[in-house]
Amino acid sequence: MLAGAGVEVDESLLTGEADRVQKTLQDQLYSGSFITAGECFYQGTAVGKDNFAEQLTSEAKTKKTGNSELTKVLSRMIAVLTVVIIPVGLGLFYSQYQASESIKQAVLGTVAALVSMIPEGLMLLTSVAFAVGAANLARKKVLVQALPSIETLARVDVICLDKTGTITDGTLKFEEALLEEGVSEERLDQIMGALLVQLNDQNATAKALREAFPPVVEWAAEKIVPFSSARKWSGVTFKEQGSYAFGAPEFIFKNLPQKIQEKIQPYLAAGQRVLVLVEYLTVLEEELAYEPRLLATLIISDNLRENARATFGYFAQQDVQLKVISGDHPLTVSKIAQKAGIKDAEMFIDMSSISEPIDYKALVDQTTVFGRVTPKQKQALIRALKETHTVCMTGDGVNDVLALREADIGVAMAKGSSAARAAADVILLDSDFARMQNVLNEGRRVINNIERVASMYLVKTIYSLILAVIFMFIANPYPFEPVQLTPINALTVGIPSFFLSLKPSYERIKGDFLNNILRVSLPGALTVVSAVMVIQLAAVLFQLDYQATSTMSVFLTGCVGLLVLYKV
Repeated sequence: MLAGAGVEVDESLLTGEADRVQKTLQDQLYSGSFITAGECFYQGTAVGKDNFAEQLTSEAKTKKTGNSELTKVLSRMIAVLTVVIIPVGLGLFYSQYQASESIKQAVLGTVAALVSMIPEGLMLLTSVAFAVGAANLARKKVLVQALPSIETLARVDVICLDKTGTITDGTLKFEEALLEEGVSEERLDQIMGALLVQLNDQNATAKALREAFPPVVEWAAEKIVPFSSARKWSGVTFKEQGSYAFGAPEFIFKNLPQKIQEKIQPYLAAGQRVLVLVEYLTVLEEELAYEPRLLATLIISDNLRENARATFGYFAQQDVQLKVISGDHPLTVSKIAQKAGIKDAEMFIDMSSISEPIDYKALVDQTTVFGRVTPKQKQALIRALKETHTVCMTGDGVNDVLALREADIGVAMAKGSSAARAAADVILLDSDFARMQNVLNEGRRVINNIERVASMYLVKTIYSLILAVIFMFIANPYPFEPVQLTPINALTVGIPSFFLSLKPSYERIKGDFLNNILRVSLPGALTVVSAVMVIQLAAVLFQLDYQATSTMSVFLTGCVGLLVLYKV
């Protein structure tokens, strides 16, 4: 670090410790950590694999994207087939040679069985379906950073969201200042103008205040305490002018006076944001040692998103729970959430009022709106929800990074901090939460279609495996040749599956992926096996030759394939 003051760094992604680390000149800053307060200039000393964060990041990314149930099932299936195919192939070749005493017939029978066992094309179609899903989402202003994220999003049944930028559009407007006795409007303008010049905060609150108060550059700063999401206030000690701070009332005052509480209550109940401007009698510290003097109460309004009610109503219809996790006052957040139509939004809690240890599991079951939440508490709430749900976390600030990484799927707003974008799996490029409808639908389309396609591919895999094992033990030639299976596989699986993988299909995903595909493919496969064995029995009873039994087996297998296709 070459220059800067009041710099606090969150190194939690590297160390696991959520406590902010104070940095001074010449201290080392680690790649993968985030500045949560203050500004500085630094000199880069390492890039690429030399960075301490590089190995941690790649390891974290691998773990995060490895939770695709679909790819896990398909990979496990191929691993099992890889092991099974060698002994079955050798055993079948031996038995076929014994039955026909023809190398040609033994090779053809064995190849027909083994080729049908492999679900060739399934992995390709899965990749194509994911890629098409990602391309569709990109057209709808959604960037998918890892393809398996599409599947995870489709399975989400709880979405945790922030108030600012999600329920509201992120634009704040300064409404009015409630002045204390002895404080004039000119004095308020002077103090706020000077504070905003010295503080380099670029959050929505600071931008709204800058529009309301003209800058005052004459006051020189002695010490700056920048804003942080954990402290929830910022301030400056000026040379010869005194110390001033502004922020959340319950964080500036250790014991919020009843008089102030009564004054701000109506504004909180109306869903407005309330800040207090105070004077401190000594040089400011990161932790205020005693109660400051109130100068003014600042009222700021949030603008509700136009499409908020429609968006949240859609998720309610889809049985997706919504939880609001915010750093703002819980009453304010609750009122705005109620306006937006979020179910049970009147059930709120102030996380700053709860002391550790906290039973997060009970808390997430009973509560919808969480206010005054620290980054560490956000992470703990997500972890508790993950025990029984598939959780999506949306966020746009540095304070959301831990929660974004903890969630099954992290969604960041493009207008948010680079830290949040780096930690997320999906980025909403126009920062509009309504895009989540597209994301959910696209995920469901991909999973539903892959389930359909996989169930068709598995029919031939299962019947080929069972028949190969049976024909290892009976002295009859295998009823199929590769050239006969090609048209069956092309017409009942290959060509239809390509179109089915792109079909619009937005039904809610139910049940387990493997169970869903076996429900269709197992009956189909067992029907083929039964038909082939009945034909083998008929061959014995009516002295049918191989050509007749093979033709009948091919015909019946094709019919079953078409029935499975019809059912799918």
